[in-house]
Amino acid sequence: MPLNVLLFTADDLNCDSLGCYGCKTPDITPNLDRFAAQGMRFERAHVNVAICQPSRGVLATGRYSHRSGITGFYHTDRDIPTIMQSLREHGYLTGVLGKVGHSTPKANYRWDLARDQGELGAGRDPREYARYCREFFEMCERESKPFYFMVNSHDPHRPYHDPAKPPFAKAAATPTRLYATDEATIPGFLPDLPGVRTELSHYFNSVRRCDDTFGAVMKALDDSGMADRTLVMFLSDNGIAVPFAKCNCYLSSTRTPWLVRWPQVIRPASVDRTHFVSGVDFFPTVMDALGLPIPDGVDGVSFVPLLRGESQTGRERVFTQIDRKAGGDFVPMRCVQDERFGYIFNPWADGKFRYRNNNEGLSMRAMESAAATDPTIAERVRLFRFRDLEEFYDLRKDPDSLHNLVDDPNYAEELQQYRDTLAAWMKRTEDPALAAFASRESPAAIAEYLRRERASGQKPKK
Repeated sequence: MPLNVLLFTADDLNCDSLGCYGCKTPDITPNLDRFAAQGMRFERAHVNVAICQPSRGVLATGRYSHRSGITGFYHTDRDIPTIMQSLREHGYLTGVLGKVGHSTPKANYRWDLARDQGELGAGRDPREYARYCREFFEMCERESKPFYFMVNSHDPHRPYHDPAKPPFAKAAATPTRLYATDEATIPGFLPDLPGVRTELSHYFNSVRRCDDTFGAVMKALDDSGMADRTLVMFLSDNGIAVPFAKCNCYLSSTRTPWLVRWPQVIRPASVDRTHFVSGVDFFPTVMDALGLPIPDGVDGVSFVPLLRGESQTGRERVFTQIDRKAGGDFVPMRCVQDERFGYIFNPWADGKFRYRNNNEGLSMRAMESAAATDPTIAERVRLFRFRDLEEFYDLRKDPDSLHNLVDDPNYAEELQQYRDTLAAWMKRTEDPALAAFASRESPAAIAEYLRRERASGQKPKK
């Protein structure tokens, strides 16, 4: 029987929110930690777009957003292969639980089984996930076909689980553990304020429920008898929905927990601390693992050699981007990161456009309140709202991206190297933002680029 594939995604889960990635919040992800010990954990894994549908579009197509057309919250109408269609053509049944629209790159694709959040306790009930997993596994058993199964938790996406309030959806389950404010781990890119602590404690409640769901899905797989012939991957579509993470290009935006279990192939408790892997690599990696041809035109590269314990060249950096966020606002960002530095280009940052997104909540309100008396927090608020045209961070010394080095003469040589690296990638992938990047010293040229793209409407031209 051919190898099955199960991809489990979390929604807005920060990489450092898992116990196996060093989270100090107690007993936060017992099921995921157990799973990590059974396979491989990647320390330098990224998604290429830190926002839901475009991130999932990269997974499905193996192409950067501007190469697939999925630069915002819409489907692609381009004639390009997708992982679900390719596997169906090779005899696989395809199933999806949760985030169905965001995980279906072509509007006319019909999964063999699809259950969305309304049937899954608002995407937050482990019991319903387990029930529909069993239904899909039984379907595959009856038809004697292998499967590609995408299981998408809606946790820990906002609204977070606040035990003091009625659940936003009656069907949502209560997490198996709740967290007090003093148990919340505050990431270094946020100030430790009471409002931040309150919101983060609610976030960790939702993280725990995501882990509950993952555990229920893994038990259903074990009970099916198919676990030993199933390649399982876990990752998050982007970072936590707070300022300086989701819908941005910082390290905290795109770094994802990426766990892989491949029975009889991956050595248990393996950790890759060296190689950069990213969302564009998912499609070719799965095809390679299954022994199937990788379609022409994908941007990613299979990392099956890494899963087998080998090394691989060409994995020294990652490229990430944002184009259009929820609601269609055009806020283009481009970034290149490696183990030392991160460079970000923000052509939308003209000092006038005010950035807003659904990643604010209590944390942003607490920051804006504190900014009235704290100059450091005031500068963070300014940066979040208006950004700088260019940002350059020493990620080895400053992983939280707190100190922009773009004007530091001591880093001028390195800055130019990263500009050149980003420009080469933009040219190679035919990025429409290249012209703006090449004219970044001309406010008029950038303004014309923004005017043209914004005038084109939410969906870019074919």
